[in-house]
Amino acid sequence: MRKFMMLIAVFVLFSSIHVMPANASGVDPKAWLNTDNLDNGVISVQYPVNAKLKTKLMIAKGQTNYTYNLTAGKASESFPLQLGNGEYTISLLENTSANKYKQVKKEILQLNLKDSKVLYLNSIQNIEWTSSSLAIVKAKELTKNKKTDAEKVKAVYDYIISNVEYDNRLAANLSVDYLPSIDRTFKTNKDICYGYASLFAGMLRSLDIPTKLMMGKSTYVDVYHAWNEVYLDGKWVIIDTTVDAGLKQGNKKIDLIKEASKYTAAKQY
Repeated sequence: MRKFMMLIAVFVLFSSIHVMPANASGVDPKAWLNTDNLDNGVISVQYPVNAKLKTKLMIAKGQTNYTYNLTAGKASESFPLQLGNGEYTISLLENTSANKYKQVKKEILQLNLKDSKVLYLNSIQNIEWTSSSLAIVKAKELTKNKKTDAEKVKAVYDYIISNVEYDNRLAANLSVDYLPSIDRTFKTNKDICYGYASLFAGMLRSLDIPTKLMMGKSTYVDVYHAWNEVYLDGKWVIIDTTVDAGLKQGNKKIDLIKEASKYTAAKQY
């Protein structure tokens, strides 16, 4: 938790992107943007990314936007519309020079979810999973005799904080393009906070428990941090598997649910 200052660049880099508008002629949004899962608050992008050309997706609502790197070689990647109901502008950007990008695709979408919690049950780019993912199979195994969501959350939480260690080497050598991989974290039993939070979110989402991946600041650590919010007993509660894995390793007292006053969120997924 103390060494991954490079991680900050991953989350703040995109505020300086300079975007030139697209030439609208000939744009066919259906060829690159899949809205089949819009009723669950998620879109998918199907675009042949050139490995030698930085390509980004910008999702904007009002004055707020989230920007993601698209992955070369991926047939499709999914992204959440987490800024509430209303009109979204979805833009596909390609790098021209330095921090300048041109807009090559654009589409306007309307989101109208009856229950926003459904958004936090999906597989998305930074919480990617399928029913056959090793971690997801383990989540089913851990909770097969559990009846309540609280029991299921505790079983997955106990497994993660007992088996996954903080990866100081990764933190010290982190790429600005780093994305967590649930199965990589599960196989290696190590990661940084971003990986912990992604793993926990994916395992719980596979159990139909709404879970957010949060990023921002916490009084528990002195750098940019990632944790989770889980919907339990009718409310969102904060759970921090990274902090608690460290506390457990040091034989210190652990509280499953953290005080909200100790966390300041900047992003949520």
